Amino acid sequence: PPGAGKGTQGRRLAEELDIPACIIGEILRTAVKDETRLGKLAKQYMESGRLVPDDVVIDLIERRISLAQASCGFLLDGFPRNVVQAKALTGLLAKHGINVNRVVFLEVPEAAVVERLSGRLSCRACGFGFHRHYSPPRTQGRCDQCGGELYQRDDDREEVIAERLAVYRQQTQPMLEYYRDLPTFRQVDGDGDLETVYKRLKRIVAD
Repeated sequence: PPGAGKGTQGRRLAEELDIPACIIGEILRTAVKDETRLGKLAKQYMESGRLVPDDVVIDLIERRISLAQASCGFLLDGFPRNVVQAKALTGLLAKHGINVNRVVFLEVPEAAVVERLSGRLSCRACGFGFHRHYSPPRTQGRCDQCGGELYQRDDDREEVIAERLAVYRQQTQPMLEYYRDLPTFRQVDGDGDLETVYKRLKRIVAD
C-alpha cells in the first residue's frame, strides 16, 4: 500500500545489490518536474490521489528498463499497481527476455500508513525524505543534506491519503491474487522500524 516503505527499502536493497531502483513514484515526479508531455498528463492524477493511467506508466517503465544501466538487473518499486499493469509487465518482460526473481508485497496496517504518510516531508531541492516524528530534520523546515526547503507533498495530505487508500483497496489489492500462487511471490511484514523490516526483506530476497 502507499506508505509501506517501498521507496526507502527499495533504494537500500538496490544499492546493496548494485542494481538500479526503478521507483515509479520518482519516475513520475521527475516527468512532472521536467514538464514532459507524460508528466503534465500524470500531474493532474497525482495531485488528486488517483492512479496515473496504465498506458502512461507502462510507457515510462519500458523506457526505464531499456536503458543500458538496467541490463544486469533492476528493482521495480510501486509498479505494477493493478492487474492490467501486472499482465502488461509480464508481456513487457517476456518481450525483453527478462525473468522475475522475486515479487514482494510489503504488508502494513492502514492506521500505520496514515501516520507515516501524513508526517512525511520532502526536500524541494534534492528530494531527500524526512518524517516529522520518526526522522525529523536537524533544522526545522530545512534539509540535512543540502539545506533546501522541506515541504509536504500534496498527495500526503490526510484527505488525499484517504482517497489513495480507497483506490489501493479497489485497484491494487486484487493484484495479489494474480501473483500469490507464483513461486516468485513473497509477503513481508512491513510494520516495524526500518532496520527490522529491511532484515526481513533481505532474508526473503536471498531465500
